[in-house]
Amino acid sequence: MKYIFLMLSSILSFVANAQGHKRVNFTPSTYFSFFSADTKPSLIILPGDTIYTSSTDCDGFDKYGTKRSIGAAENPLTGPFYIEGAEEGDVLKITFTDMKFSRNTALCLPYFHERSMPSSITDITKNNLTPIVWDLDLKRNKAKLQALSANLKNFEVVINPFLGCVGLAAPKGQEVGTGDSGPFGGNMDFNRVTRHASVYLPVYNEGGLLYLGDGHAAQGDGELNWMALETSLDYAFTVKLIKSPSKILAYPRIEDATYIMSVGMDATLDNSLKIATKGLLEWLQEDYNLTIEEATQVMGSSIEYKIAEIVDPKVEVVAMIKKSVLKQIKKN
Repeated sequence: MKYIFLMLSSILSFVANAQGHKRVNFTPSTYFSFFSADTKPSLIILPGDTIYTSSTDCDGFDKYGTKRSIGAAENPLTGPFYIEGAEEGDVLKITFTDMKFSRNTALCLPYFHERSMPSSITDITKNNLTPIVWDLDLKRNKAKLQALSANLKNFEVVINPFLGCVGLAAPKGQEVGTGDSGPFGGNMDFNRVTRHASVYLPVYNEGGLLYLGDGHAAQGDGELNWMALETSLDYAFTVKLIKSPSKILAYPRIEDATYIMSVGMDATLDNSLKIATKGLLEWLQEDYNLTIEEATQVMGSSIEYKIAEIVDPKVEVVAMIKKSVLKQIKKN
């Protein structure tokens, strides 16, 4: 069944390019707190169109410092975007063609999550739930604490905008909160989901129903203090529809100019690592026709891992291999 929608509260404009694909400007007015198939889409888009839009920070504050979400929902999301032609069993490739900061401040908690340290340390910070403000120097791409402490007066971090949440509607009958993740994507909080990166997600529902949000300026691996440097972002993306792939995608994949990356999510670090590693093996076998024995040599010598997230319901591990390594192998 096709959705009929009336854009009464959102602003849209369309500009077609030479290939017939459109630039679509979408200004969200409503945000969502679940990866759900029950939400009516905010916009129907065609594969190949470029969507220019924005997201708030994890607490719902936009570029003007105005709280745009209702209540205390975590990671209010822009969307959902209905992708014309997408059906269960397909794969969507979401490529971010642009991403930039929309304000010059970010927030972070003075906190260590209980998974990150022994309780003797996390108990000290467990009540520290008032965010600390960072100033973003957008010309130098650096962030600095707004209220300088004695030992951190010269401390700066490099900033690069990335989205914490990229996900499709969860399988039918499931309503997953925006603090969680799964095979559909979701709150992955991986700092390589940025400009020019592509995220591959399996489709579980008609139209896919793509949700985006949770802007970040910087984040160490694991997001140890339960918040990255949280901020609002403007960004653009395109979607490629991969119809009926030969093998159903089990978990998200990510690709950029440097790496191919497979995501694993589970309640334990061990299982997350196994899921991520298996996903990378399958990708190598699909694209390079490697035998198991050949894959042991390629992966054993060249695999890399990131522990992307430990503070959400699922631990997330990303298995990575450089494209420069794979150039030595003939691709299918």
